Amino acid sequence: MASSAHHIAWFSEIKKEDVPLVGGKGANLGEIVNAGFPVPNGFVITSNAYYDFIRENNLNIKIKHLLSTVNFNDSKSLEQVSLHIKKLIVEAKMSDLLIKDIVSSYEKLSGAFSQALVAVRSSATAEDLANASFAGQQETYLNVKGDAVLLEKVKYGWASLFGARAIFYRHQQKFDNIKIGIALVVQKMVESEKSGIMFTIDPVTNDKSKIVIEAIFGLGELIVQGAVNPDHYEVDKKELTIYLRKLLFKIAV
Repeated sequence: MASSAHHIAWFSEIKKEDVPLVGGKGANLGEIVNAGFPVPNGFVITSNAYYDFIRENNLNIKIKHLLSTVNFNDSKSLEQVSLHIKKLIVEAKMSDLLIKDIVSSYEKLSGAFSQALVAVRSSATAEDLANASFAGQQETYLNVKGDAVLLEKVKYGWASLFGARAIFYRHQQKFDNIKIGIALVVQKMVESEKSGIMFTIDPVTNDKSKIVIEAIFGLGELIVQGAVNPDHYEVDKKELTIYLRKLLFKIAV
C-alpha cells in the first residue's frame, strides 16, 4: 500500500485499497500494473497533496463560504461560484516541498528523454462508487511537457474538482464538497494511431452477453469528451465475433 504520508505514489506501489489516497483511476492503474499488463508508466499526485495545498493556503473557509452562496436552481449562480473557487485554487501558492516532489518524480519518469510528454488525469476519491459515479466530471490534460506546464496543469486539475456540474452533482448526491478530495495521475503519453473504449457490459442496456467497443483514429480523449461520433462495434462474448458494426468516425480534411 502506498504511504498516506507521501505526496507521490508510483503505479507499482498502489493497490485497490488506496482509493482514498489515489482515487478510483489511480487505484485501478495500480492494480493493472501489478497484474503485469503493459501500461505506460506513471505516478499519482495523491489526495494528501491536494488537502495539504488547500490547508496551507487557508482555502477551506473561502470555499465553504462561496458554496454557501450557491443557488442550486440557477445555472448562472453555479457557474459564477465555480469560477471563483477555481480562481482561488489556480492563483494559490504550491509549497516548495510539493513542487520538489512533483518535479523530481517527473524527471524520474522522463528518464533519458528529457521532459517527456505526459497526460495529467484527474482521479477523484469519490469516483465510480456503487451508488454514484463522478467519472468524467474532472479534467484531463494531454501532451503536457515541461516542469512549469506540469505544475500549472496540476493546479487546473485540482480546480476542476469544483466544476459547476461536479458541485451540482455532489449536492444532489449529498456528498460534502469540502471532504471530497482529488488525486492526479501523471502518465507517459502514447502516440496512438487508433484509440478506443471497451465496455464488458452494454452500458445502455446492461446486456452482459456482449462487449461494446467505441473507437477512433488518434487519441481516445475525444470519445470521453463526447467531441466525436466514434465507430461502434458489438462483440458476442462467447463466440468473440463482431455481430454489429457502425462506422461513423470521419477525419476532417
